[in-house]
Amino acid sequence: MKSKVIALALFVLTAAAVVFYPLYRSNATTLTNTPVVEPLSHYGAKVEVVFVLDTTGSMSGLIQAAKEKIWSIASSMASAQQAPEIRMGLVAYRDRGDAYVTRVVDLSSDLDSMYATLMDFQAAGGGDGPESVNQALHGAVHQVSWSQDPKVYRVVFLVGDAPPHMDYQDDVKYPQVLDAARAKGIVVNTIQSGNSRYTSREWHQIAQLGGGRYFQVEQAGSAVVIATPFDKKLAELSRQLDDTRMYYGPPEDRKQQHKKIEATEKLHAASSLASRARRATFNASKSGKANLTGKGDLIEDVINGGADLSTIDRDQLPESMQDMSVGEQEAMITETAERRNELQRQIRNLAEQRSSYLITEVDKLGGAEDSLDTKIYRAVREQAGRMGLRYDAEAPAY
Repeated sequence: MKSKVIALALFVLTAAAVVFYPLYRSNATTLTNTPVVEPLSHYGAKVEVVFVLDTTGSMSGLIQAAKEKIWSIASSMASAQQAPEIRMGLVAYRDRGDAYVTRVVDLSSDLDSMYATLMDFQAAGGGDGPESVNQALHGAVHQVSWSQDPKVYRVVFLVGDAPPHMDYQDDVKYPQVLDAARAKGIVVNTIQSGNSRYTSREWHQIAQLGGGRYFQVEQAGSAVVIATPFDKKLAELSRQLDDTRMYYGPPEDRKQQHKKIEATEKLHAASSLASRARRATFNASKSGKANLTGKGDLIEDVINGGADLSTIDRDQLPESMQDMSVGEQEAMITETAERRNELQRQIRNLAEQRSSYLITEVDKLGGAEDSLDTKIYRAVREQAGRMGLRYDAEAPAY
């Protein structure tokens, strides 16, 4: 039985990643003071991205676009040849006097939990023009657990429609914050929602000081949000794939695992079919494995040799396995791993069909040059490319 598990491991580990398709060329301005680092190796590559998002009343359309597109953005970032680990974080901000000034969600490869938090954000507050952009950027640079490895591509996307309050006397102003960002090797890009000239001036300045790019999108974000005939089946397969997770470990680990399960259930219950289809695509990729299972998945650990069923305390095993013999446990592990692999194969096949369908639909619309999708991918492709991450796909994942 053990040899069967090992053989299956080799098969599972050679599963192909999701295929991506061609991008439309961009005419956005490139700013060149991004920190230079050594190229990334083909193993252990990482992308760390924090979205700093204005959540005041005027941003409802773009917040909804973010909820729809976060999984395809993750898939685009994961499409590098090195299949990097993707860690995401979020800083939501409003202004003083609102329900909150900033809310920080730390970087994590558990995108489900980050997304579950994003789902709760609604546009409200604001109204006086400038917002607490300075405090939001400060939170992104100083309250987030960025890695120390100089080879990691670290990036911030500041998204909003109003300029910063520069009149708050007790604020750390963004030029000082961006000095700290450069010292940490963090690139800061800006995406302006709407066409306020006051915001445009500040957003250009922030991008220049942050070594990033400035982009402008319409108020709702200009994201590509197209339903496909494949979304429903992908969403169904995604739930079935989640059901293959089997968690084990001590009580403190199980608490965290339970939180992840709750986050997954929340997104299955409340997110759109298209969003769940995008998540399925990401989770079936090499980079999506960390989000799919999280920590303490018995299937993953046994298959990869990180756990030995004969040495695990029975009360730390899934309840359904505690009364089984080791042989029966191994049989269940093998059967579940085979089912997981088959579900991932089906998802990848459908994801390819979905991607082809979307490319055709986008072409019918005249392309997606001005979309949020393309602008984010374009920045990632260029900036991460300077660090050795190779993105061969011409287009973002939609």
